[in-house]
Amino acid sequence: QFVESGGGLVQPGGSRRLSCAASGLSLSLISVGWFRQAPGKEREKVSCITSAGDSTYYADSVKGRFTISRDDAKNTVYLQMNSLKPEDTAVYSCAAGYGSACFFGDDFDSWGQGTQVTVSS
Repeated sequence: QFVESGGGLVQPGGSRRLSCAASGLSLSLISVGWFRQAPGKEREKVSCITSAGDSTYYADSVKGRFTISRDDAKNTVYLQMNSLKPEDTAVYSCAAGYGSACFFGDDFDSWGQGTQVTVSS
C-alpha cells in the first residue's frame, strides 16, 4: 500500500515535493506511477518510474517541470514539481504498476488515498 504526502497550497511558479511511501511492497519489484485527477476531468498518468529505477515516463503536460525519483532505503518515491501552474491543481495519487505499465496500458493497483495540490495566488 501507499501513503502520499506533501500536498498543499502553492503559488503559480512555485515548487512542491510529493512523497509516496510504500509498505508491504518492494520498490525493486514494481513500477510506481504518479497520477492526478482534477474535478470533472479524467485521471491522468503524470509520471512513472520502473522497478529497475532506470526508466521514467512523463506526460507531455509536465515534461521538463516534474521529476520522479526513488529512495530504496526509505521505500519512497518522490515527485518534485517545479514551475507549477493553476492547471496542475488536482488530487495526486500513486500506485503500483506491473509489466510495461509505465509506458503502455494501465495495469496499476494498490492506490494510495491521494494528496491535494492547489496552485493558486
